[in-house]
Amino acid sequence: MTDKFAIFGNPVAQSKSPQIHDQFAAQFDLDIDYQRIYSTEAQFADDLAMFFSNGAIGCNVTAPFKEQAFQACDQLTEKARRARAVNTVFRQQDGTLLGHNSDGVGLVTDIVDNKLVAIRDKNIMILGAGGATRGILEPIIAMQPATITLANRTVSKAQSLANEFSDIYSIQVTSTEQPEYQNAPDLLINATSASLSAAVPVTDANLIGTHTVCYDLSYSADPTAFLKWAAEHGATQCIDGKGMLVEQAANSFSLWTSHSPVTKEVITWLEHNCTQQV
Repeated sequence: MTDKFAIFGNPVAQSKSPQIHDQFAAQFDLDIDYQRIYSTEAQFADDLAMFFSNGAIGCNVTAPFKEQAFQACDQLTEKARRARAVNTVFRQQDGTLLGHNSDGVGLVTDIVDNKLVAIRDKNIMILGAGGATRGILEPIIAMQPATITLANRTVSKAQSLANEFSDIYSIQVTSTEQPEYQNAPDLLINATSASLSAAVPVTDANLIGTHTVCYDLSYSADPTAFLKWAAEHGATQCIDGKGMLVEQAANSFSLWTSHSPVTKEVITWLEHNCTQQV
């Protein structure tokens, strides 16, 4: 019997998720049907309910529906609750929908396991204080970094987000326009949408030390504007979000199937088949 999965998005035609999950399924000889489903904000809740009423097992959710998916689920994992957004939905045996957020897990796995970059006891700066940052904070905090600083154009927004996590970690805040910090961070993460418009969210070159690793959640066939800027100013390593995409998909796949896929070859495939910015 073919197990049904999908990704909901708008737009969604560019998504590589079907190919990624097909490769995961092939590792375990699983028969799956993974589709792209275009929806609208007005129609999403009904489309999601219809999808699962037809016997589907799980789905991924991308922009702009992650917050709507959060509201639609009957139960939430701690990562989804902290993120206040859901990118993975799983129909449980009793028919209820479990919402999960695998973005942060995907990021941390790519950084620590694939790229061999330490987070524990390191100074981390994250650019941006929106939904992408909220989605990755809990898994980063779980790695026990020395410090986390949120840099955002509107400092009050960064402070509000820091307050949401104050029960588990003391997060510092600053401005992207005139960032205040003692030393260049060990890991500088771009979680803004600036790369989608070929912009760079910061201009302070002193944020890049000889030890600084730069990571952009966005990716494209060529280096993003942020990673080009980082390389020009001497970053020791520049990493885009292709590995994060595959690793978050692997985390979703494991939730749905109880199988943990090998990701290395799938990441290599994506690196050779990425033709546009996402």
